[in-house]
Amino acid sequence: MSGLNELYQQVIVDHNKKPRNWGTLEGRTHYAEGINPLCGDHIFLDMIISSKIIEDVSFQGESCAICKSSASIMTTILKNNQVDASQKLFDQFRSFIKGDIQIDDPKMLNKFLVFSGIRDLPSRVKCAILPWHTFNAAINNNHSTSTE
Repeated sequence: MSGLNELYQQVIVDHNKKPRNWGTLEGRTHYAEGINPLCGDHIFLDMIISSKIIEDVSFQGESCAICKSSASIMTTILKNNQVDASQKLFDQFRSFIKGDIQIDDPKMLNKFLVFSGIRDLPSRVKCAILPWHTFNAAINNNHSTSTE
């Protein structure tokens, strides 16, 4: 295993053991539930959006390490970000994780690269992308989504 892959695994383990933005939000304005029936991932995402800015975002639920770390990293990216820019990030992450595009923004590329080894594992791609689909559902006032 290369040193870079070990580093990526350490980042995933860290976000799994100490997820950022874990919990529920009082006064949420947007929310959604995400389910991956293949592996049993089940997450809930809460957001407070005001003036087209994601002021706060949190998640909770039962999920595998990849899903939980993806949600943790995603929430750190989305917090205090504009809704339109965040929706573009959803599209970029979805394309990146499926191997369709490369990310031009070095800051985002570094955050997404953690999941680059998952591209060759289709069932794990669904784990990594579930939080992002849940975010997209919440933004569009769909209160549930699935990776089916």
